[in-house]
Amino acid sequence: MPRKKLLRILALAIALGSITLGSLLAATFTAAPARAESTILIDADSGKVLREQNAAYPWYPASTTKLMTLYVTLKAIRDHRITPDTLFTVSRNAYMQAPTKMGFPIGTQVTVDNALKMMMVKSANDMAVLIAEGVSGSIDKFADLMTLTAQSLGMTESNFVNPNGLPADGQITSARDLAILARALIRDFPQDSHYWHIPAIQYGKRVVRNYNPLIGRYPGADGMKTGFICASGFNLVATATRDNKHLIAVVLGAPSGAARAVKAAEMLEGGFTSNPLAWLMPSHGTVDQLKPIKADPPNLKDEMCGGHRKRPAADDEDEEAGAAENNGAPTDGSAAGDAGGSTGSNVTVSEATPHFSVLLSALRAPSPKNANLLALDTPVTPIVVYTGPTRPPGAPVPPPVGEPSPKVKVAHARPKAKSAKHQAEQ
Repeated sequence: MPRKKLLRILALAIALGSITLGSLLAATFTAAPARAESTILIDADSGKVLREQNAAYPWYPASTTKLMTLYVTLKAIRDHRITPDTLFTVSRNAYMQAPTKMGFPIGTQVTVDNALKMMMVKSANDMAVLIAEGVSGSIDKFADLMTLTAQSLGMTESNFVNPNGLPADGQITSARDLAILARALIRDFPQDSHYWHIPAIQYGKRVVRNYNPLIGRYPGADGMKTGFICASGFNLVATATRDNKHLIAVVLGAPSGAARAVKAAEMLEGGFTSNPLAWLMPSHGTVDQLKPIKADPPNLKDEMCGGHRKRPAADDEDEEAGAAENNGAPTDGSAAGDAGGSTGSNVTVSEATPHFSVLLSALRAPSPKNANLLALDTPVTPIVVYTGPTRPPGAPVPPPVGEPSPKVKVAHARPKAKSAKHQAEQ
């Protein structure tokens, strides 16, 4: 049908009332975005959806999977099946996991508490497997428990086949489901909230800052988890609290680690800011009321890791050189593959909406004008983690397992790009 004739028909339909202007605008703004991305912002207390785009589309969770691993493990502790001091042993299967990981030798023992801290801050894939095998005896049994738990929480689009989020076709969730999971963690385990907002961990002389760049940098940020594989793009579940208002933002499929942080900060800032025109916005109801969409997850492999890039994107490309050599200085290797640097602050203005350029510039480097908004160089105190049994306060710290001898000079070379099948992810 010719375009002019179609426009005349639409104008006539609107004039006659058979098509409302609101429905026409809704159809316009719900069209597929130029690039794949899924987002949602909710109130953690009420579950009310404040903003969403494609939130019910299935997605590959990447390392945001570890939030479900955390939930299942905390539930096992609550049910007295294990304790935070329970020792689990590194198996060959755990040792063979792709990076990012701690890399402890087979047979090393780690407490549940320390394993959870390493998993949540360093996104250690081997620690996720250690926990899964320790809790359920095998990855398959633990993954089944993850899926059953997800269903019980109302995460109707989620299915898990591993505890760490490494690439697997059957590992599926959605922004909607991750928001439900984040809310469940906050509601069911408030006493364990420290696990999802530890700013950094220290293992021996090595300090690793949390890959979530909002922790300690965005006012009120208190969680939760990043994630990346080629197929998913850059994912982030972020939480923040201000003036007794607790918000959860989920960003899936961002083009870089820095871009996902800017997007989450933008969403959170909008949620905390009073909007006098909010009554004009359509109501989305609560997060559990969003209807799941039956579709295959988008595969962003070519976009994220295709031949057009100088090297495949990866969250952990500079983790070894950056976090270790800076001795705990604020670092973020999450966008190295996109920005061409050792920090995640090298992001172009095109990756964020113009009216949030202040957030963007704060990610790059603090200045007196916006340092209180997102202070990049805020010093943090790392939490000490270790292998072996729980140590009483004040106990001497033995040399950590796998720590290089002080006499050995370690070269922190940039890791080689990994294949999509074995892509390191956080």
